[in-house]
Amino acid sequence: MVNSYYQRKNFKPTVTLCYELLKRTLELLPNETNPVGLTPPDAALGQFFWVTFHEVGHAAFDMFNVPIFGHEEDAADNFATFITLQFGKGQARRLINGAAWAWRAYLGDYQKNPVLPTRLTAFASDHGLPQERFYNLVCLALGANSQEFADFASFLPPTRAPNCSHEYQTLVRAFRQVIRPHIDMEQARVVLDTDWLEQLETEPRPQK
Repeated sequence: MVNSYYQRKNFKPTVTLCYELLKRTLELLPNETNPVGLTPPDAALGQFFWVTFHEVGHAAFDMFNVPIFGHEEDAADNFATFITLQFGKGQARRLINGAAWAWRAYLGDYQKNPVLPTRLTAFASDHGLPQERFYNLVCLALGANSQEFADFASFLPPTRAPNCSHEYQTLVRAFRQVIRPHIDMEQARVVLDTDWLEQLETEPRPQK
């Protein structure tokens, strides 16, 4: 199925990314760089990393007994956005762009369809609504770097944007306290400083 999830298989923490999800991701990529500079590799890796880190967030919460107030799915979303924002060499902006583009594409053009009939049961999921997940991602990015992500402010209502820095700093404090002690920071820096996008763009494409 088009899905990804975390579970313990025979007591072993396991993140599963279905091939159908990866296939669907590739099928829906933009064919060329869009007007705001988003490239197909940005869209592909932005989605892939964000979804992967979401599930790794679930794994981290489970393995390290992280206490969570509220929905774990929201916490896993915030974990994914936070990790993506830590990438160096200008990749954070491009990867967050890719993840945000994916959520906007998933939502569709609500300016053309402003009335969205929704059954009450849609609000019963432990996952936030797609609109909420998009705005939370955008707000954390703006809060992390108001200059680099200045254009993201246009997506947010004036009542939300001023609080984004506080939201991000709250996340930073939580991460440093409950997650960072378990991380090999030297190895993490190697991963975060690797130019994944440059490698993707320069590697020869497989022949069909």
